[in-house]
Amino acid sequence: MITETKKDIIKATIPVLEEHGTTITSVFYGRMFEAHPELLNIFNQTNQKIGDQPKALAMTVLAAAKHIDDLDAIVPHVVGIAHKHRALEILPEHYPIVGKYLLEGIKEVLGDQATPEIIDAWGEYYNQIAQVFIDVEKDMYKEAAWNGFKPFMVKKKEVMTPEIVRFTVDAEDVDKTFTAGQYITVKVHPSGYPYDALRHYSICSNSTEDGITFAVKREMAGGEKGVVSNYLHDGIEEGDVLHLSAPAGDFKVEEDHDKLFFIAGGVGATPVMAMAEDAIEKGKDVKFVYSAINKDFQPFKDQFASLEENGADITVKYSEPDGYLNRSDFGELDGREVYICGSMRFMDTMIEELAALDIDDSRIHFEPFGPKMSLQTV
Repeated sequence: MITETKKDIIKATIPVLEEHGTTITSVFYGRMFEAHPELLNIFNQTNQKIGDQPKALAMTVLAAAKHIDDLDAIVPHVVGIAHKHRALEILPEHYPIVGKYLLEGIKEVLGDQATPEIIDAWGEYYNQIAQVFIDVEKDMYKEAAWNGFKPFMVKKKEVMTPEIVRFTVDAEDVDKTFTAGQYITVKVHPSGYPYDALRHYSICSNSTEDGITFAVKREMAGGEKGVVSNYLHDGIEEGDVLHLSAPAGDFKVEEDHDKLFFIAGGVGATPVMAMAEDAIEKGKDVKFVYSAINKDFQPFKDQFASLEENGADITVKYSEPDGYLNRSDFGELDGREVYICGSMRFMDTMIEELAALDIDDSRIHFEPFGPKMSLQTV
């Protein structure tokens, strides 16, 4: 266990992390990938290029520093990140590599401010945190429905909108049990692309009778064309094979939450569709507000109709011509637990709208489509 003296040294670095954290993590990723290009087969390069991943890691490091006296406070963040690590097949042997280049990033950015005492304290603290992740992920690997990436045949490919396709995939002798709200991870190697490319996609139906169903939006983020999404849209057809790792993720409806309010925008409806279906099956009170650009860009019309037929209160708002979703569309929330999913910008806006209604943070549960820690305030 790290000493009180070293804790004090780490606490003293908090202002530096707040100012230079993202620069440090950007340097870290650059150095690590240069020395270990094989890790480019695991990490999302689009999130690297647009800056979401370095920001998320910087916020994680800052949270660890601020909560060094009470690590239990960051356990929810650890669990969420650990789910992604398990889905991506990140293993214990990867952690020393990350630690080495994270410390090198601190040294390079801070220069003479990075004293030997600071580097020593952070090195020891990193090892302590890494062991927490390793222990949590060990249990997740044991509990996974299957090991590694398993081949699944594409049974159905449905074009729902000009930019969203829904896939149903199946494999023999596979336990398809999952918790509504979880995601699968697809691994592909597009022709001409130098690395494996892995992406998480939420399971969008609670039913697995025909297989596992997930939806994919054709991505173009920050001017960067999504490698996996475009490959799935253009290069994968019914009868083809995709490799999936077992369902993962901690975005779920808590069992004791009986009155629910779901908010989703665009492809952010994917996990919420499964969560709403599951909630209806369990007799919960479901209200669902959804935002799409217009009728042509609204996916899941069949599932929304089914939810409404089975008692859910459904509102769909088109930003063209009716404007963006806001607090006036929420109606009476009367103690409902709120579950939100969408883009990073959508998430920011919805959380602000709920705050304006004095909804307590403890009632708001969210899953952004992007690194969650990049949205956090710690």
